Amino acid sequence: MNAADTVSVDFEQLKPYSPRSFVPADADLTDLDTVVGLFKLLIAAPVNSAAQFEQWILNRSELEAALDQAGSILYIRMTCQTDNEERANAFTAFIQTISPAVKPLDDQLNHRFIELNKQYSLDADRYRIYARGIQAAIELFDERNVELQKQVDLLSQEYQKICGSMSVDFQGREHTMPEMSKYLLELDRDLREQAWRASADRRLKDKDKLEELFDKMLKLRHQIALNAGCENFMEYKFRQLQRFDYTPADCKQYHQTVEQVVVPVWRKVLERRKQRMKLDPLRPWDGAVDPLGRTPLKPFEQVSDLISKTQRMFAKVDPNFGEQFAHMASKGLLDLASRKGKAPGGYQSALDESREPFIFMNAVGTDSDVNTLLHEGGHAFHSIACAHDEIKDYRHAPMEFCEVASMAMELLAREYMEEFYSADDKQRSIQDHLEDIIFILPWVATIDSFQHWIYENPDHTPEQRRQKWIETYRRFSSGVTDWSGLEEQEAYLWHRQLHIFEVPFYYIEYGIAQLGALQVWRNAQSDWSGAIDKYKQGLALGGSRSVTEIYEAAGIKFDFSREIIEPLIDAVRSKIDLA
Repeated sequence: MNAADTVSVDFEQLKPYSPRSFVPADADLTDLDTVVGLFKLLIAAPVNSAAQFEQWILNRSELEAALDQAGSILYIRMTCQTDNEERANAFTAFIQTISPAVKPLDDQLNHRFIELNKQYSLDADRYRIYARGIQAAIELFDERNVELQKQVDLLSQEYQKICGSMSVDFQGREHTMPEMSKYLLELDRDLREQAWRASADRRLKDKDKLEELFDKMLKLRHQIALNAGCENFMEYKFRQLQRFDYTPADCKQYHQTVEQVVVPVWRKVLERRKQRMKLDPLRPWDGAVDPLGRTPLKPFEQVSDLISKTQRMFAKVDPNFGEQFAHMASKGLLDLASRKGKAPGGYQSALDESREPFIFMNAVGTDSDVNTLLHEGGHAFHSIACAHDEIKDYRHAPMEFCEVASMAMELLAREYMEEFYSADDKQRSIQDHLEDIIFILPWVATIDSFQHWIYENPDHTPEQRRQKWIETYRRFSSGVTDWSGLEEQEAYLWHRQLHIFEVPFYYIEYGIAQLGALQVWRNAQSDWSGAIDKYKQGLALGGSRSVTEIYEAAGIKFDFSREIIEPLIDAVRSKIDLA
């Protein structure tokens, strides 16, 4: 990767999707007085008819979209360059001043909506999901939590800074943590071990700092839950995430079913790997390298190639997807290359006012980079598909389907990996991906089960948390990989999972959605065009329907019972020739 591969967008040139009718065109939405004034104006706005009530709702959506975009841009700029003090300070100022000031005003708007909804009759089908969400938000809001959430947000930013600053001196030069992952694909086992240990040891240097940071987050989150009248933060978060269609007990059913159905299959995958590599035992640095001794897949050298070839893959899935991705590239709505100071991970951010998607990732030239872009591309197409809806909340689907959008795209577009590879390497890439799915379902269970314990037992000590992690990790791991002598590294593996720090309980969605994505993929095996049409119908609904209704529109079932999981895993096993 080089500097020429870094693309940046001029956010000031992005135009609103629709002309503003309530927010002044020149309003500075990073200015506290301006933002508060607009919210108060909307709270007090006269409404004397159903038509005026609907316009009031649209004015609120316009204000929220413009404000959210202002905050998203500050976040994007900060994550693209975490070592830039000016960007960090701008984002910090926003979450310290604007976000806390808006939350009580937003609650007042919610109450005003409920009052007006009693006076004026609206289309019940159109607004039922919107009204349900507002009622849930009212029930959960407590003004004491505004300051506490601000403190959590600042701690989350600190986590980003700690991880973004991590680098390793290896083989004569400085590497980012994502760059170090490339060495785990090398055939030289000694080199892999050295790279793995160097990365793991670097993370351990900050373990005490991260443990202290998480303890602060835990204490704040528990108090937030108590203030809102919840027994613990798990109950609070389920209500905040508006999980109307399933419960913590359903999640625990997922954990148990995955342990019974998927973990044994994952064990077979690793046993086959061990036999092919003629190793006994497997060690943590043996899990990513090709088990048949083939050199690492190298799909691209420059990010510009990643963009152009992925665009052609999207176009083969559906011409509209190719056109939409080309538009993103032309607008500079991509920041893909890994570099020092860049935050870890990858994400797609929906810029709510322009209704344009932005993709962030850390590409270093590996097969997994292609998968990440396919994943985030699926999110982007989802955002575009529901951009037409005038209600901002309806342009954001339930997370349980958002991840179907991304994970299904990974599977669908991978059918066209000849853009990057020969026929043999394409098949190798597909097999690797399907094996990763066998891995991710137990990993999701690991992370989710661990989080349940954390927040069901908020008074635990760091040592108890360490022991619980080891117990949970071993419950869902295959037991094939040997961690002897690496107990400390194993005990803090969870520090790498940013979701635990930044977005607690947002992880089970990946497991649920993977099951939905596999259903889309299986449908496409027998009827490609029909499956794509159904998939697009689900995308276009955004958040205007319940998650079960969206799944149904997409031609799949919202169900993570054994009856759903077992046939899907059998389909994957047949594709990877695993007896």
